[in-house]
Amino acid sequence: MLGFLLWLLLLFLCWPIALLALLLYPLVWLILLPFRLLGIGVEAVFELLRAIVMLPARILGNSPGR
Repeated sequence: MLGFLLWLLLLFLCWPIALLALLLYPLVWLILLPFRLLGIGVEAVFELLRAIVMLPARILGNSPGR
């Protein structure tokens, strides 16, 4: 909602830049998509490593959070 309000303010102050931003937003989103997917993959690898490290403690019954 805040982003939309900022865009409306930009539209009021300088409409050509606001329209250019509106047209370029999907292109920027597509360019940044691989980086988001890479971040999800790296996060998954770290969660897997954490699960492997914590496995002996879970087997012994000392689960974190109890």
